[in-house]
Amino acid sequence: MAELEAFRAEAAEWLDANAPQAIRSLRLHAELGGNWGGRHPLWEAPEMETWLRVCADKGWTAPTWPGEYGGGDLSNAEAKVLEQERKRLQLPEPLTGFGLSMIGPTLLRFGSEAQKQEHLPKIVRGEIRWCQGYSEPEAGSDLASLQARAERDGDDFLINGTKVWTSYGDLSDWIFALVRTNSAVKKQAGISFILIDMETPGVSVRPIKLISGKSPFCEAHFENVRVPLANVLGEIDGGWTVAKALLGHERSMIADVFGAGGGARGRRATLAEQAREVLGGTPGEPLPDALLRDRIAQNEMDMKAFHLTLQRSRDAAKAGQQPGSESSIFKVWATEANQRRTELAMQIAGPQALGWEGAGFDEAELDCTRAWLRARGNSIEGGTSEVQLNIIAKHVLGLPD
Repeated sequence: MAELEAFRAEAAEWLDANAPQAIRSLRLHAELGGNWGGRHPLWEAPEMETWLRVCADKGWTAPTWPGEYGGGDLSNAEAKVLEQERKRLQLPEPLTGFGLSMIGPTLLRFGSEAQKQEHLPKIVRGEIRWCQGYSEPEAGSDLASLQARAERDGDDFLINGTKVWTSYGDLSDWIFALVRTNSAVKKQAGISFILIDMETPGVSVRPIKLISGKSPFCEAHFENVRVPLANVLGEIDGGWTVAKALLGHERSMIADVFGAGGGARGRRATLAEQAREVLGGTPGEPLPDALLRDRIAQNEMDMKAFHLTLQRSRDAAKAGQQPGSESSIFKVWATEANQRRTELAMQIAGPQALGWEGAGFDEAELDCTRAWLRARGNSIEGGTSEVQLNIIAKHVLGLPD
């Protein structure tokens, strides 16, 4: 305990000394805002680049990963303390994205040493931004029916097909994708998990516009894309095992993001702050609407209970326990909670939540409207709630078919 408290003091001192003043209490307005890195990074504030660099040099973008791959070699307890101190100082995460949350942990478990040495340090330093190539126009909930094909040509695969709902595919550098490498076996047994540089000739990406007006999703097309066999993660035709393991990380990540209130990983207005701005009242005094106070308090209690549960799952994952079917519980609950939250935010805003553009509505009001529209898709993306409930019934509760 004394050693952990000594680490807390050391971490707090380092964070306070190295975090640029401009990023403290920074509100990240974009969906899934923060440092995603990549070959063409987008910084919500110029100082965010400095913040990423200093944390990456110390290994604190991936604090529990092995030092040989650029991580911080921290224990789970130390990483938890580091996160607590970062939040206490109201500092944003130095790096976020699918590299850290999905493909990185999967590489640590299934990757060859060469693959780990090539990709993990770049993820830690934020040099490469990753996206996911799972769903297809005819393979969504029934993912194993995917038809994107990889045909062997010497030491390479030639890949043809289309992926859809590829989050931030237009901003990403590499994609981890599922492709069919064997059609003569059971559909789950003929799939391989492969890593593809999106600058490879034959890769093209088209954004898909949503009802919210934003385009986080894309279609990714592959036409005779040549990829080395060495880029297969795990065994050829053995990608279904890798894919399921990664889905556990994805569902936990989605639960974390949506459980935080719609994807904002930085400082954002709480429901109580929003209500105070709309309804007025004396700061420090209860809101005048008792029913609204009750609904906001219920939301806050639900979120706190959920985050404690999710933290236990994170601690287990950092201790080496891979996320299993229980991650579907987190995903269902968090997405529905975010839908409830955005609905309540709309009700608080009242008529000002009806704006789409133009005069008469400020940025926060327009963001409220678009966040509510965007949340309608939460229970579809990352595996529909219906599919997740089936997983929970079969693999968590052990109910019969």
